[in-house]
Amino acid sequence: MKRRHLLLAGPAAILALPRARAQTPAWPARPIRILVGYSPGGAVDIIARAIGQQLQVALGQAVIIDNRPGGGTNIANRALIDSPPDGYTLMLAANALAANVTLYQPAPYDLARDVTPVALVGRVPVVLAVNAASDITTLARFIAAAKASPKGQNYATPGNGSTPHLAVELFERAAGISLTHVPYKGGTQAITDLIGGHVQAVAVNALEVQPHVRSGKLRVLAVMTPRRSSIFPDVPTVAESGFAGFEASVWYGLIAPAGLPAPVLQRLNAEVQRAQATEDVKSRLASAGGEVQPGPPEALASLLSSERARYEKLIREAQIKPD
Repeated sequence: MKRRHLLLAGPAAILALPRARAQTPAWPARPIRILVGYSPGGAVDIIARAIGQQLQVALGQAVIIDNRPGGGTNIANRALIDSPPDGYTLMLAANALAANVTLYQPAPYDLARDVTPVALVGRVPVVLAVNAASDITTLARFIAAAKASPKGQNYATPGNGSTPHLAVELFERAAGISLTHVPYKGGTQAITDLIGGHVQAVAVNALEVQPHVRSGKLRVLAVMTPRRSSIFPDVPTVAESGFAGFEASVWYGLIAPAGLPAPVLQRLNAEVQRAQATEDVKSRLASAGGEVQPGPPEALASLLSSERARYEKLIREAQIKPD
């Protein structure tokens, strides 16, 4: 009877196996989408496409870059958070991810509850630049002018609450100076008005000012990364200029919705680190003045936590409101 029972049960068990496997297909089994909260052509978009190209080869599936600009990246953030945590929707995020929790009220999301950190990708410097015709030739002179006339020195940024704005707010506190912020709707017009003599300085990412420095129209006073920029190797960092430990760079990180399965998270992190080792990704970041920063998911999780806390304190103290 036992033998007959086993013989009868055998086919049923065998038939059940394909159904069980069909419920959990190997990942990835279809195209992957990487959300970008900015328009095509910007630094985040460029880096997302470089990473996406490498992931496409490694994973054997199409990787689609989905630009969702608007709302200070909150439109893209919401699209990510509302997606299933199955590894098919990712996002390349930057500093706004950590700042927006405080900048927008009520908070649009909870980082600890709604997001899975996948991999830190890299950093790009924020730079402080002036018109090349200005008599302010060093950061020390800029600080001296600001101390001699509080609020008398102004600076333009891509907007209220933008990463360059927050970077200069942090620098003001470190240097003990008070500047006047002039927000724009993007870095291009801010740079145009600096060249035209309508503002005294600008804070943007390094890539945006590079062509104007080459043409002799702008002068970079300092970069805000811990190390000097590859595209401005002769320009000192803020830390080198007497403010040890100062850092306020633009960072990029790949994230997923909360609840991403551990095997998918581990595979994604490993493939991103392989992508970071390729010359294509290194050169894309280098062209923006930055560098890759490989590491485990915990490195990005730690950065998000520390940046959220730092921005929360700064935004509340400076009473910064979004545009």
